[in-house]
Amino acid sequence: MRWVTYATDGGDRVGVIGEDRIHPVAPSVSLVELIGRGADELRAAGEAALASQARTVPLAGARLRAPIPRPPSLRDCLCFLDHMRNCQQVTGSSRALKDAWYRLPAFYFACPSTVIGPYDDVTISPGSAWFDFELEIAAVIGPGGRDLTPEQAEEHIIGYTVYNDWSARDLQLREAPLAIGQAKGKDGATTLGPYLVTPDELEPYRRDGRLALRVEAKVNGATIGSGRTDAMDWSFGEVVSYASRGVDLVPGDVFGSGTVPGCCLIEHLSPADPAAFPGWLRDGDVVELTVEGLGRTRQTVRASAAPYPLAPRHDPDARPPRPRVNRAPSKPPYTRGLHEVGTDVWAWLLPDGGYGWSNAGLIAGEGASLLVDTLFDLPLTAEMLDAMRPVTGRHPLTHAVITHANGDHTHGNQLLGAHVQIIAAEATCTEMRHEMPPEMLTAAQVLDIGPATGYFRERFGAFDFSGIRLRLPDRSYDRELTLDVGGREVRVMNLGPAHTGADSVVHVPDAGVLFAGDLLFVGCTPIVWSGPISNWIAACDRMIATGAGTIVPGHGPVTDPDGIRAVRGYLGHVVEQADAAHARGLSFTEAVEAVDLDEYATWLDSERIVVNLHRRYRELDPVATPRLDQMTLMTMMAEKAGKELP
Repeated sequence: MRWVTYATDGGDRVGVIGEDRIHPVAPSVSLVELIGRGADELRAAGEAALASQARTVPLAGARLRAPIPRPPSLRDCLCFLDHMRNCQQVTGSSRALKDAWYRLPAFYFACPSTVIGPYDDVTISPGSAWFDFELEIAAVIGPGGRDLTPEQAEEHIIGYTVYNDWSARDLQLREAPLAIGQAKGKDGATTLGPYLVTPDELEPYRRDGRLALRVEAKVNGATIGSGRTDAMDWSFGEVVSYASRGVDLVPGDVFGSGTVPGCCLIEHLSPADPAAFPGWLRDGDVVELTVEGLGRTRQTVRASAAPYPLAPRHDPDARPPRPRVNRAPSKPPYTRGLHEVGTDVWAWLLPDGGYGWSNAGLIAGEGASLLVDTLFDLPLTAEMLDAMRPVTGRHPLTHAVITHANGDHTHGNQLLGAHVQIIAAEATCTEMRHEMPPEMLTAAQVLDIGPATGYFRERFGAFDFSGIRLRLPDRSYDRELTLDVGGREVRVMNLGPAHTGADSVVHVPDAGVLFAGDLLFVGCTPIVWSGPISNWIAACDRMIATGAGTIVPGHGPVTDPDGIRAVRGYLGHVVEQADAAHARGLSFTEAVEAVDLDEYATWLDSERIVVNLHRRYRELDPVATPRLDQMTLMTMMAEKAGKELP
């Protein structure tokens, strides 16, 4: 028999399925009460309902709840050891499991109060950027028992259902060092349903005493994983027996099987090939789980509000962070917030100018305004847009220019109204389409990536990469574009490739202000991801030639043409050092150790010389110099900076 709990105007009702219709039992009876009477009485109640003349309900039109909406307890087991091996591999550990996994059928307690139905929307756990599903099946206890043998435990299972263990992977990884079990990473939601199927219906699927049910998991119609449930290393009889040691199991207790290998997102994450990852769940995604004999769940993922922040406690054993001071002179004070840098022109500054701490700009005309770049995460961008409202309330935003594709200048785009036309160079649009998904940057905060872990967490730990859905530009241009912003001329020029594949600057001639994007780092070290370096040097000359007296860099304090000349001098120094090392026969890695930064050694993030030398060596000898991916170069920078594991 297939049993359901469904919602009515008068409250939840229980019924048994017959020919695609629900045959209800008495309105005062819960499924927990029925299953507590045992298999024989449950069958008798079902047969009575099927024979009754009571009004039936079309299954297709019913709102199904979880078969047991509030289980007495919810244990999720880890019966599929290949799932654990795959997860360990993703987080950088060996696939080899500790001996305990082979001796004990592990389980943890989930949250009964967050059980939801098979077609209910599911809300992303607050603060999570790595929201995931897990396809499992569950066994439900009928009459209770204690100190059961595996054989007795099997007899106490009254039915089975589909189980989806929704998981906030980033929260789970943050909590893992506590070594006290699952917490907020796992108690956001658990789906049960659509039916409770009695064991007799599943007898045709038994192989060697285990259920061999084919399963499939899809997201937005694309298959993520499939498999069979008889791959379980630990049987339900064994895990229920283990749980019953010294404990009274009661009717309605639920035991999840653990994830069928491959039937979740995290197992498909490869740090070495992030582009192949299908992506974490986002607002609007539809997750479908199908289990042979048990039915199908179909649920839509919904966004959640940001969590209330908690301040960390003082750690007396923590090594104090290295002091970071941007020593470059600044025209206005280099403080966080909005600064007027010309007539109706403002710069939004985020000290100290290191990774992610980028600047933006606002240009106001008559009844209109233009934004230059958004910021690295949604809270930072919201703070900036709120601070700009005294201006944009009078001169509404009509345009936004994105200077280049990096996330610290694009991730806040979604907070701009649909009426705001976003503009970028064509090559920037192309790069944005192929950028690493924003939520993948959470890896720097939660994964142990070896000796570079401390470096990444120090650089990226302050940002919130949850909830970001990248909004692409609405309009593109090639080399130059002139805009009318409320009667004011604004010139946009693509001077790349240099820092990235395209690098735009925004010139306001009547104010003598130039927004340089990441063609200019002031007091902090430029990084040549794309090059060639000669293009960047030429771009410096083009920026000086605009005649602008006030220059807003992508990172660092507001400057003047001397700030551009300083970056030009640094780039020339990189070329000089790299060419000399290459002429001496030094390899790229040898050059990294031999380079003399001279006056530029005091600039923040001086370890970026690694990337810049690599770019120049690739220009000098692309055959002998290996092409290194961004993660490898970042790791080398961490080593250059002298960081150790915290």
